[in-house]
Amino acid sequence: MLTRIRNAVTAKHTRVDIPASRIKTDIARILHGEGYISGFKVLDEPTVKTTAPVKTLRLFLKYGPHGEKLITGVQRISRPGRRVYFGKEDVPDVLAGLGTSILTTSRGVMTGREAVKAGVGGEVLCNIW
Repeated sequence: MLTRIRNAVTAKHTRVDIPASRIKTDIARILHGEGYISGFKVLDEPTVKTTAPVKTLRLFLKYGPHGEKLITGVQRISRPGRRVYFGKEDVPDVLAGLGTSILTTSRGVMTGREAVKAGVGGEVLCNIW
């Protein structure tokens, strides 16, 4: 998902389609709430002819008034070979507060700021700025 967003922003696409899952939908909700994308929707019909019915997550990318990118960087932190966890006191800031870290916690997927406010830690999925 992160690579598709990074590639679509670099190519200045207006939207990007991603195979949907619950965690990807939660990440899209956070990106929309933080103002990185203009919207998203889950499509029931697959966009590619496949035998299995796969839902598609469509993200509508957002750019500045002169066409500048709002998403300038996406960094995956935790991966299957190396999971990265932070406690409630250790959740890091991204670019001194200018970026957003996305965590999966026991209370669901949330930003680093929300996790600190809620007093929970968790697995850091990615940083976006």
